[in-house]
Amino acid sequence: MGFEELSHTADWSARIWAEDLPSLFVEAARAMNSLSGTVAGNGPRLTQSFGAEAPDAESLLVAFLSELLYFQEQKDLTFDKFELRVAGQWLKVEMEGTQIASSEKAIKAVTYHNLRIEKTNEGFEVTIVFDV
Repeated sequence: MGFEELSHTADWSARIWAEDLPSLFVEAARAMNSLSGTVAGNGPRLTQSFGAEAPDAESLLVAFLSELLYFQEQKDLTFDKFELRVAGQWLKVEMEGTQIASSEKAIKAVTYHNLRIEKTNEGFEVTIVFDV
């Protein structure tokens, strides 16, 4: 499991890989937080859950990351522990986090630009472009 930042002309991009889809989604969240320089505070831990339905895994990934962006922008919260279930067109997420201590850069949106989750010999891989 892991991720790496990729060079992109105007936006930010990351290649993410993991052994299964839930782990891929978690790594994508880690990558997004890393790119934005988001640091969790030491305050009380909070839990949140949500679900999503979408026609494909790529749309579920965008929905998941967009929900995390919503919490960052509107609630000043970041999450670092996740329990995800991906089943067909459904995503269920239980997550734990805290208030944001600091964030260096803002991500405006998760894009669908060339977004395709690929099955590999090691698991799954995706490249995500973030609008900044």
